[in-house]
Amino acid sequence: MLWKTCGIFSLQTLTKRHCLARVIAKIGSHEKIEGPAILGVSEIENRSVLEDLVQSEHLRKLKYQIVHYDSPDRRGVDVALLYQPRYFRITGARHVPLIVTGEDGERVYTRDQLVVSGKFDGDPMHIIVNHWPSRYGGEKISEPLRIAAAELSRSLADSILALHPEDKIVIMGDLNDDPMDKSVKKHLQTSGKPKRIKEGQLYNPMEKLYKKGIGSLAYNGKWNLFDQIIITPNFLEKQQEGYRFHSIRVFNDSFLLRETGKYKKYPHRTFVGNDFQGGYSDHLPVYMIVTKTIQ
Repeated sequence: MLWKTCGIFSLQTLTKRHCLARVIAKIGSHEKIEGPAILGVSEIENRSVLEDLVQSEHLRKLKYQIVHYDSPDRRGVDVALLYQPRYFRITGARHVPLIVTGEDGERVYTRDQLVVSGKFDGDPMHIIVNHWPSRYGGEKISEPLRIAAAELSRSLADSILALHPEDKIVIMGDLNDDPMDKSVKKHLQTSGKPKRIKEGQLYNPMEKLYKKGIGSLAYNGKWNLFDQIIITPNFLEKQQEGYRFHSIRVFNDSFLLRETGKYKKYPHRTFVGNDFQGGYSDHLPVYMIVTKTIQ
């Protein structure tokens, strides 16, 4: 599961923490699941805010553990992973810098990519958490930065598969591009058609949602699906002992959306400009359900 959070600001800390914890606890409730087993997050200011979050009243009983490293991002935000240790046992974690330069030749300091390896209820699995460079300055001008991020994610996945070809990989994050954009389709090498996946491609279940007009954030009357969960094709194998892909969803329950005004039906944000709105995030969470057969 993935969610882009916003930073927790000093004067609104309790409200923000309560909002985030409430949403996380409700994710999976439609499927009668008690909170996400694994949760990727972005726009994290520091480890301290995560420690406060997992100890909040809504989440304390889930006993989330934290994987977090500081990134060199110019805005001071990071990615991180929360996980319930009763489901996921960590065997290794590392953060990999994305080295990119802007048009002026200077390095653009952005988020590292977080790689967490372990066993998900005995199933070897690797999670790569992303927050690719934004579209600041324009989509086309900034596109090379996201292509570089896609190529790094792809390289990380290929390195894992070279050593552990049977292991499952989940690439998740705010990619700041949609499922059909070049960075995702061509450079990450994804396909949204599970029965037509070519050798070397990854499966992107978000394509189907995007083509239906379902998004995780809205801007100027258009929905984008920047928040994505992409998986290796072995999740699709029906005859296996491990976990297989079941479904994907944008968690867009009505309480997460604005009820009135100019931005009615848009995600209920924490801030609009400098004005505190008391909402949740400008992005909606997305999550994946996996299942396995019990012998």
